[in-house]
Order: sequence, then structure tokens, then C-alpha cells
Amino acid sequence: MDENDTPIFENEYKVKLENVFEGPMDLLVHLIKKNEVDIYDIPVALLIEHYLAYLEWMKLLNIDNVGDFLLMAATLAQIKSRMLLPSHGAEEDEEDPRLELVRPLAEYLQIKSVAEELGNRNMLGDKIFTRHTNPKEFLKEDQDLVQIGLFELIDAFQRILQKVSKDHTVDLSAETVSVKDRMNAIIAVLEEKGSIAFLEMFPAQPQTRDIVVSFLALLELMKMNLVRAVQNAQNGTIRLFYQ
Repeated sequence: MDENDTPIFENEYKVKLENVFEGPMDLLVHLIKKNEVDIYDIPVALLIEHYLAYLEWMKLLNIDNVGDFLLMAATLAQIKSRMLLPSHGAEEDEEDPRLELVRPLAEYLQIKSVAEELGNRNMLGDKIFTRHTNPKEFLKEDQDLVQIGLFELIDAFQRILQKVSKDHTVDLSAETVSVKDRMNAIIAVLEEKGSIAFLEMFPAQPQTRDIVVSFLALLELMKMNLVRAVQNAQNGTIRLFYQ
């Protein structure tokens, strides 16, 4: 993504996280898991690089409440700077600057692990499925299901954009469906089918703006607890359920 990119919906549409989706610490956890990093030996430089890349995508999507994420980015940069400073005195007496991050991160991972376990147990209950979906048939095909959030969806969103033409020019003057209309369209399909694959949410030959509109519509529906995103831990397939 070009560093000069501006939000596609600047002054037109803004997604407010409002504590419904994950915060800065969740993004760190996502990056650590995605890159298979040992939290006690965090490659801070790599983490900052990926962290800032996610922030750029959030800005492009005009997602609100990025301030807290910027604060975490500044903390990471400060830790990186301290690691580059020459050591003074006996090395064994000097604390690794990364411990400032490791301690709260380890505690957060423990809490999150318990919460996810409870959440996944509840997810396997009937309440995630509607009368349009046969839970037994679905569970037979997908035994290991994990509920996912914003950052996993951004990963999927990026992969879809990469499949679109490299010319990502957006014609804002062209007639297009609004986020609200797209929300209604997604709900209509889910009411009929009960669930759909993530890729079914997008047109067969989408333009960049079509993809963004659909993605923002999904985020809003998840905020409203109307839709839940579930991923197959084995093959990464994402499926959306109407609640």
C-alpha cells in the first residue's frame, strides 16, 4: 500500500471501534501468533514493521480510535531505541527493555486464552446457528472452529484486494451501493441461508470500492451482534453466521 494513500471514505464514512473490536494489545497478540514469535524473545523491529502496516490499513478504511494504537506503536519504538543504546556496566545487571512489554503481554495472553476457550465453547452451542443452518452438518465438516475478530478479517481483506487488478484507482463519482445498503443486502442473504462463506460477500468481479464497502458493512454488522465470523483452524476458511 502506498504511503500516500488516503482513506477511501474520508469525510464520508467512519467505522467506530467503540471497544467492540480488539485494541492495541490484541493486535500485538495477533502479530505474535501470526509470525510464531516467542513472547520472551520478541523481535521488536519486525513487530513494529507489521504493527505499522496494520495501522495503515486501518487508516485507509477510516477506522476510528486509532489513537490508542499509535500510543502502542510509540511504546514499541521507545523499546527499540533503548535496545540500540550501548550497555553500561555489567550486562547481567541490566534489564532487557522488552520486559516492559513482555510482562503485561504474558498476563494478557493468559486472560485472553481463558476468554477464548469459554467463547469457543459457547460458540459451539446452538445460539450461533439459526434455524436456516444445520449445526450438526456444519460441525461434521469443520470440527475445529475459532471465532475471529478485526485483525484476522483485515488479513482476509488484504488477500482479496491482492487478487483484484493492481490498478486500485477508485472512481468516487461512480454510482455505488452505500454501506447501509450493503449491510441490508448481507443480512438478506444470511436470513435466507443462515451462513455464507466470507468470499460470497463480495461481487464476482469487484472493484476496490465494492470490496471496501462490503468489508465496512461486515464490521458494522459484527458491532451490532448480528453477524459472527468463524474460521476453520485447519484450512483458514472463514464463514459468516447470522445471529
